Amino acid sequence: MKTRLLLGCLLVGTSLLRAQTDSIPLPYEKPEGIQWEGSEKQYFTPLWDTQVVTNVSVPSLEVFRPDPGTGNGAAVVVAPGGGLFGLSINSEGREVARWLAGKGFTAFVLKYRLVPTGADGVKEISEQFATDPQAAMERVKAVLPYSVADGQRAVAYVRSKAAAYGYQTDKIGFMGFSAGGAVTLGVGYESKGESAPDFLVPVYPWTDAYPVAPAPEQAVPMLVICATDDPLGLAQGSVALYTAWLEAGKTVGLHMYSKGGHGFGMRTQGLPSDHWIERFYDWAKVHILATGS
Repeated sequence: MKTRLLLGCLLVGTSLLRAQTDSIPLPYEKPEGIQWEGSEKQYFTPLWDTQVVTNVSVPSLEVFRPDPGTGNGAAVVVAPGGGLFGLSINSEGREVARWLAGKGFTAFVLKYRLVPTGADGVKEISEQFATDPQAAMERVKAVLPYSVADGQRAVAYVRSKAAAYGYQTDKIGFMGFSAGGAVTLGVGYESKGESAPDFLVPVYPWTDAYPVAPAPEQAVPMLVICATDDPLGLAQGSVALYTAWLEAGKTVGLHMYSKGGHGFGMRTQGLPSDHWIERFYDWAKVHILATGS
């Protein structure tokens, strides 16, 4: 009995090690006029009721791999949200990546550069957006181009490792939530060549931070996900984004849930929006996984 229990623990441990590797730093250019003090911080915040990472100054990736023999030939970069002041690292990052790995994707959670903050970045964003939202947005706008550059380098890195990890170079997606959705749009609109993803999944994207524009000539297939009752008013931007791709004749889908709020990620609310990631998988089976290479 003890032998079987020990063997089971070892197998679980091996599976977890296979699912996630150490953090991989990404190359980056040092920005002018932006200074970070201290290292990134990871902690639980009761304000958002979740685990967060703040004060990221060095972009990096965490890798979550499917079990051997279960890969579907595709990869996804996952960019958590958090107002560019933090990253909701579990419900919009690692939990998403584990789910994707369970469906055969190789998933990479991206820690992109954030607004420099002190001991509690979540408290800072909450207070500043409440008292001086214009100043908070100026801090966001100063950093966002570097966050987008981190997303582009993440895609280029993932593409360069396709043979090593076992997926195809033309099936690399970028999925981002809220502020990570703004990064997703920046990567989708601005990237070419090795840094350009093959599909986009903006989830309640922060279109106030990265405004919607006409679909670029190189626009790739996209699935937009949001909720009508998003308290940040992101439903309109999501519809505008869908419309931009639709009017350009590009492959695009939209799941607009009547109820779900903002930041639902992998949280369970007892609502249809709990199953958004399954709807993504349905879409991917048609538009990404079924296509030849």
